[in-house]
Amino acid sequence: MKQFFWSILFSILLVNGNCQQITSDQFREDFNYFWSTIKTDYCYWHKKKTNWDTVRLMYLNDVDTVTGRTGFVMLLEKMFYELYDHHASLNTNTPESQRLVPSGADVWAEYINNKAIITEMRKNFNAEKSGLRAGMEVIAFNDIPIDKAVQPFLPRSLKLKDTEAKNYALRVLLAGKHSEPRKITVVYNTRKMDFYPDQDGNIDDHRFESSIESKIIGSNVGYIRINNCLWDNGLIKLFDSVLNGLMKTRSLILDLRETPSGGNTTVARAIIGRFINKEGFYQKHELPAEQMATGIKRSWVEIVAPRPVVYSRPAVILVNHWTGSVSEGMVIGFDAFERVTTIGTKMAALNGAIYSYELPNTKIGFSFPVEKLYHVNGTPRELFTPDIVVDLTNQKINEDRVLETAQRYLNKNNK
Repeated sequence: MKQFFWSILFSILLVNGNCQQITSDQFREDFNYFWSTIKTDYCYWHKKKTNWDTVRLMYLNDVDTVTGRTGFVMLLEKMFYELYDHHASLNTNTPESQRLVPSGADVWAEYINNKAIITEMRKNFNAEKSGLRAGMEVIAFNDIPIDKAVQPFLPRSLKLKDTEAKNYALRVLLAGKHSEPRKITVVYNTRKMDFYPDQDGNIDDHRFESSIESKIIGSNVGYIRINNCLWDNGLIKLFDSVLNGLMKTRSLILDLRETPSGGNTTVARAIIGRFINKEGFYQKHELPAEQMATGIKRSWVEIVAPRPVVYSRPAVILVNHWTGSVSEGMVIGFDAFERVTTIGTKMAALNGAIYSYELPNTKIGFSFPVEKLYHVNGTPRELFTPDIVVDLTNQKINEDRVLETAQRYLNKNNK
């Protein structure tokens, strides 16, 4: 243990030492690499009102004021705000960084009729435990009026106004800084109330007891919940074991409401493969950067093959705004096979598939969408809507309307 401690300490000192040796020219080189890589490879410019050329001019002078890694990270974070894309982020942060959405967030909100409205709470996380509920209007954050509090996270380079940019900024704000407790002031039924989500602990410290949960509920209905580990190939064997124990259930609920950090398609295809009896397509990919470079369009469709033993009885999937990235791909894949009914709220709507890069001098990693992803019917993945949409307004902490809706659906349609 002592050797491990000194090894970690040495690594930290080495990294800090390397960062202190970075020159102004090297920071500028990394800045240009970051800007140009996003300009050529980012695949959702058609959805954005961002003027990326203006972004370079806006932030270029700031590079010369950077004196260390922390300042440079903060600068790059501001540039990413100009994209207002929750699927674009650095692979590092500082204590002053905002938590990532959706993986580090516990409140989902958007502007409705020019009001900042909470639309969903992350079950069993800080914000819900503090008493916040869907349907409340946020009027202040840490005692700053909401319209002023979102300003640091709003893009400054927009050619036209975009409501989604305001929604992005609102969610980033409400996720909060890693280092700072949140105070969220709301109005509900004409009553003003203050909530303190981080009073009993930092959301960063939340841990799940297990990767996967399972049980039998109601009248022999199997239930499987995956806890944010779709990146782990070891989940495949564990999922198989759990599903094998539920093969005699009359129907199954697969809960993907706690999978915000994404994963890989190997795990996704493995899970889908347990529910289908023939090979087929599950999602379409498109790589605009190649077309931009060569003039030749590149797209392809990914295949899933069945794996033994197939669960062939009725199934539903539960989704919400913390169903993100690869889990969204799983959902549209299941839908393409017409294998399940999807129940819940809209998903995280994360754009496409991300690629990861590293800056040449500071070695800071960053990721953003490079591939567009589609349902096999041609619908962009981020526009998918559940078969049954559940309104969560005023949902109580001990209430699970999505699960209850699923149980009623299965009881009605699987007699």
